[in-house]
Amino acid sequence: MPPTPEAVQTALQSLMDPLTGKGLACDVPIRGIHVENGGVRLAVEVGYPVGGGLCAELEARIRAHLIDLLGAREVAVRVTGKIAAHVAQPGATRRLPEVRNLIVVASGKGGVGKSATAVNLALALATEGARVGLLDADIYGPSLPGMLGLSGQHPAREDGRMRPLMACGVQVMSIGFLAEENAPIIWRSPLVTRALFQLLYETRWDDLDYLLADMPPGTGDTQLSLAQQAPITGAVMVTTPQDVALSDVRRGMRMFEKVGVRILGVVENMGFYVCPHCGREEAIFGAGGGERLCAEFGVDCLGKLPLDARIRAAGDNGKPIVIDAPEAPVTRIYRDIARQIAGKIAALPRDMRARFPPIAIEPAPQKPGKP
Repeated sequence: MPPTPEAVQTALQSLMDPLTGKGLACDVPIRGIHVENGGVRLAVEVGYPVGGGLCAELEARIRAHLIDLLGAREVAVRVTGKIAAHVAQPGATRRLPEVRNLIVVASGKGGVGKSATAVNLALALATEGARVGLLDADIYGPSLPGMLGLSGQHPAREDGRMRPLMACGVQVMSIGFLAEENAPIIWRSPLVTRALFQLLYETRWDDLDYLLADMPPGTGDTQLSLAQQAPITGAVMVTTPQDVALSDVRRGMRMFEKVGVRILGVVENMGFYVCPHCGREEAIFGAGGGERLCAEFGVDCLGKLPLDARIRAAGDNGKPIVIDAPEAPVTRIYRDIARQIAGKIAALPRDMRARFPPIAIEPAPQKPGKP
């Protein structure tokens, strides 16, 4: 007996989406199901980007499932991705009309490779086909201009707002574009917070699926102000395996829990070192720390990144490793983590509220080197 459109729809409910963990037909639109002469033709729209080979993987999975379950003679399937806005933490007061999802990349501690992780995840999401932005939220220590080869460049202004600079298809904004190069930012906390919101809301972001904010270390004014006001879809925590890093990251995770920001997962950086000569793996900073932290908070470990000199060298050269070495094993790890983040966001409830315009921010001082 040939399959029917209803049977196709039911069959897809039993096929688990590899990124959201839900039945494929439960949350995503299945359009244009046509059955003729034992063959099936349909279109599937998922809630995450499907570039970088993921589209072909999903189409093959759907095709094999329908042939196996329904005995379809042939299956023609087209998979597309459409990223929607998803609900933010309760109490967020300022909307971002040009950004569908704001993701903070945080650690609670410096020196764990958070900025390199944020940059490479943003580039990995862009490689998957998403529209991505990067906000350098570390006012005191902006590092993104150098890591992305944008040092010395300045954003253009249009109608009182700044246009982000572009690097490898990603929109970027940093206080480093506005300050004199290598000049210290000698500001008290209220000025730092005001400058951060100026960068966030006075930048003319261009229709972003994801905006990643590279957060400074700690749990101070910057983190608290952003968490209380900006619509954050979720936080990605970066740690290294040793106890001293885990302790600070734990404080950061508890802070996000207190203000209602969901934690999408943990990335364990510098988890192991691979000898370039013999291939032996060595856990220089200890082992199992990321898993213990995830078990404590009930979140997923999104991935483990090695201590790899190429990550550092690529960032220092202004061409991050996801772009500089697209076939490298560590690049595949970054891309897998990026897919997991996109899938977790796609599984969240959608934001059906109106997109209110941003609230005007009082401009910060024009000379960042002055108190």
